[in-house]
Amino acid sequence: MRTLFEGTPPAAGTPRDDRRILTVSELNALVRGILEDSLPAVWVEGEISNLRRYPSGHTYFTLKDAGAQISAVLFRGQAGGLRFRPEDGLKVLARGRVSLYESRGSYQIVVEALEPAGLGALQLAFEQLKARLLAEGLFEASRKRPIPELPRRVGIVTSPSGAAIRDILRVLARRFVNLEVVIAPARVQGAEAAGEIVAGIRTLNRLGGVDVILVTRGGGSIEDLWPFNEEIVARAIASSVAPVISAVGHEIDVTIADLVADLRAPTPSAAAEMVVRSKQEIRDRIEALRARLLAASRLRLAGLRSRLADPRAAAPAAAVRARLRDAMLRVDELTGRLRLRLDRLTTGGRHHLEILAQRMTPRRLAERLLRRRASSEGLDRLLRAAAEARLRRERQRVAAYGLRLQALSPLAVLSRGYAICRLEATGAILKDAAEARPGDAVEVRLHRGRLGCEVKEADHVTREEGF
Repeated sequence: MRTLFEGTPPAAGTPRDDRRILTVSELNALVRGILEDSLPAVWVEGEISNLRRYPSGHTYFTLKDAGAQISAVLFRGQAGGLRFRPEDGLKVLARGRVSLYESRGSYQIVVEALEPAGLGALQLAFEQLKARLLAEGLFEASRKRPIPELPRRVGIVTSPSGAAIRDILRVLARRFVNLEVVIAPARVQGAEAAGEIVAGIRTLNRLGGVDVILVTRGGGSIEDLWPFNEEIVARAIASSVAPVISAVGHEIDVTIADLVADLRAPTPSAAAEMVVRSKQEIRDRIEALRARLLAASRLRLAGLRSRLADPRAAAPAAAVRARLRDAMLRVDELTGRLRLRLDRLTTGGRHHLEILAQRMTPRRLAERLLRRRASSEGLDRLLRAAAEARLRRERQRVAAYGLRLQALSPLAVLSRGYAICRLEATGAILKDAAEARPGDAVEVRLHRGRLGCEVKEADHVTREEGF
């Protein structure tokens, strides 16, 4: 297909050769150049529809509003830098260059930047990931594990130079000074922070013996806290063997890590207070329990004394005392029997050890070794003798079979003066004179050598006639 490129209609009588003729490819290239040169980068607002992602990493979609639509392409390099995931129905602002796809002649915009309309990209990415993990059940209370009441070893994933770690260590030292703390250093801000946080969680789990893990950092903007909203961090927390406490930012800051963790603390200092109870609180509780136990014991004893002091309780009290005496006598008897039994066992064991010690002297061991060696050598000689006898018997059997085979061999028959005749034409062995005719060539095989013969006469005889 060809077209004409004309500024004004040719005058009557003008030769057709003066007109410039373009191919379709040339026309599309011309239109593309006009579009790209005349239009700078533009911002377009519209709704995404018909979105398609290809294995190449490129994304194709349509931007539309109530009255029109335009094709759009987002190449892999730009798509990889997006903080959110483009989806059908999402209203966006797209910045790009207007161009023409020459192969199809379709008008499109090549998107260089994309952001949600009316909602920040980070906030949208947060909501998208939150919805996806919620659907998977990662926020369910049923999967959250209890925090140990008194952990022995606490792991912390955070920046070793940040204020958060100083606050945590200060609180832990004040509440329980002999608690073991293991720090997995990680950057908590920037593009590489998420990977280092994941590595820190996995390292503490591989270390073993870590009862609880704190994932923490101080406050900041949503951009500063973004590593704790990454999907890889959320899944590392969910798959952690040890329970995880998330303490990211201030109380008003909520991250994906907070939602997935087994426990959320509003601040790093609060996380330190949650992870272990104060030693003084534990002492006070033990002391309170001890006082309650003593008071209950005193009350119980007082009640028993009052019952024993009652005259009406004299007989039962005497019976109780008699039973107590019998029980004490029984205990003494059983103790004596147990002691006697232990003495016997000890004496028997000591005697057995002495016998074993005598048996295990170097001289005794050497004698046993010599006896075992002599027995082994005797068995070896018996085995060799049996094997040689078996071998001789087998050789004799083989020799007997050889003699039988030799007797049955056709060559042995030939050595006694017999011969084998074959027709040279067919190679068939002659068993009857009727099978050969005068003039036939035959081969006669003897014990040594063979003869080439010609049949002069064939005289047929019956079996009864023989020779």
